[in-house]
Amino acid sequence: MPLPERLGSHLKRAEQALSAAKQAALKPAQLTVSQYAALLHLSQSPGISAAALARACAVTPPTMNTVLKNLQENGLIERTPHEWHKNILETRLTEKGERVLAEGDVRAVEVERALAAEFSPEERETLIALLGRCTAFLQSARPD
Repeated sequence: MPLPERLGSHLKRAEQALSAAKQAALKPAQLTVSQYAALLHLSQSPGISAAALARACAVTPPTMNTVLKNLQENGLIERTPHEWHKNILETRLTEKGERVLAEGDVRAVEVERALAAEFSPEERETLIALLGRCTAFLQSARPD
């Protein structure tokens, strides 16, 4: 199959371009895209485990552990033992983490809005639906 016909190649290039744009936008907030994603998910689900956070951010657990270590060293998160399951660490944003996330989110949202502005409302709906179909198919076709 010729490369221009491979949908995966187009999806990957778009994902890489989005990641690069967000990386550049987040640089003044001193965040990586992975750190930003972790902070964003933590703001929506305080106390989430590292494993669940890794799944939400689509990274491996070892990668998430590195991200969390760096965020903790920078004072952006705190990790405390779960009330009943002492071997599980709950992760929450610190006040500093909330401030840094707010700064980074303004910049990331600018990228998202600029991208959305490239499409009409109907095109955005269609694109979202098509990407959803891609995701659903690829998840169902994955061997166990």
